[in-house]
Amino acid sequence: MCMPPITRRSFAVAALAAPSAFGASQRLRAGIIGCGIRGLGSHIHELLKMAETENVRITAVCDVFDKRAQAAAARTGAKPYRDYRRLLEDKDIDFVVIATPDHLHASITIDAARAGKHVYCEKPMTHTVEEAQRVVATVRETGVKMQVGVQGMSDDSYETANRYYREGALGKVVLAQIDYSRNYDGDFWLKVIDHDARPGVDLDWDLFLGPAARRPYVPDRFFNWIRYWDYSGGVPAGLLVHRVTRIIRSLDLTIPAYGSAHGGKFQFSTSTAEIPETINIALDYPGGPTVLLISSMANDTPVPHLLRGHKATLEFTDTGFLIRPQKLYGDPANPIVHHKTGGEDTALHLKNFLAAIRSNVPLKCDATLGYYGVAACQFGILSYRQRKYMKWDADRHQIVPA
Repeated sequence: MCMPPITRRSFAVAALAAPSAFGASQRLRAGIIGCGIRGLGSHIHELLKMAETENVRITAVCDVFDKRAQAAAARTGAKPYRDYRRLLEDKDIDFVVIATPDHLHASITIDAARAGKHVYCEKPMTHTVEEAQRVVATVRETGVKMQVGVQGMSDDSYETANRYYREGALGKVVLAQIDYSRNYDGDFWLKVIDHDARPGVDLDWDLFLGPAARRPYVPDRFFNWIRYWDYSGGVPAGLLVHRVTRIIRSLDLTIPAYGSAHGGKFQFSTSTAEIPETINIALDYPGGPTVLLISSMANDTPVPHLLRGHKATLEFTDTGFLIRPQKLYGDPANPIVHHKTGGEDTALHLKNFLAAIRSNVPLKCDATLGYYGVAACQFGILSYRQRKYMKWDADRHQIVPA
């Protein structure tokens, strides 16, 4: 993969620190950056449960909203921080878990890597393709381990599907389809607003904004940030990244050649959300396949998850997958059946990350795979926002209008 060098850094860390080596019995110390629903309710919860079995301890927690940081500190006994840069100066931290809004992922990841901290970063890995390129370059330069929080990669179905694909069981794959849909009543993707938050008192709004546009504080932008383009890629970055990464992993895909998106706020037309509730993306990869990503927040009827090959069709199921030959090549009534191990599980994904730090086992979703997922979603986001058909400019390493 050819990518441009790092050209800028959003925040400066004093020196480039080498990551520490760890023995199998050595305790790993965690810093949690972002203590909202995902950070406190999932990552902290799982790390506390595996404290003894995985010999891991949470030593620091951080959130721009003091109430969240204090709640996390009370639950873990860890030292609370408001500014993640101060947390990264803490010598009692070996790795960080980043569970902040999307627009902060790149700057925190790069600073953490340069401080010698291994990184588990929630999906999407970054807010833009250009940020993803800088993250991949920094991870390579520093040698830290980075796991991207597409936890479905801890389901072995996709690496197993990849083996069948490489062996030619599907023939030439020409089309793949996958979905992630929900339904809501009243409005979509809303979280409860905590009116205790007071910018300048117990909430640092400037730290939250980070590299985003300067705007006055609006509670909905902080608590429902996923509904605003400044901080989020909406449904593609929040949901479809989970799905497209499965296709990418199964078929050895990298960057699409072309892509387009279609959708809008059809049901929730009066919502204050900037993002569409319905968005469907078509991606053409070089030489095929076309990948269809289907989603609506106003209808949760599922779509079969398929890899359509000239010789056979692979269908992912709740228990693994089936490969049914095309009639030209066999009997569809006698499928190949794979029963999965693992699953879409945060605990398994964290354990894989810890094992990678200690024993150099392969990561289930490393920075390169995270980059490819960001690129796929960005094709859809940029196409929708510009209402244009997009292509990959290989010379500039950018997505541009076709």
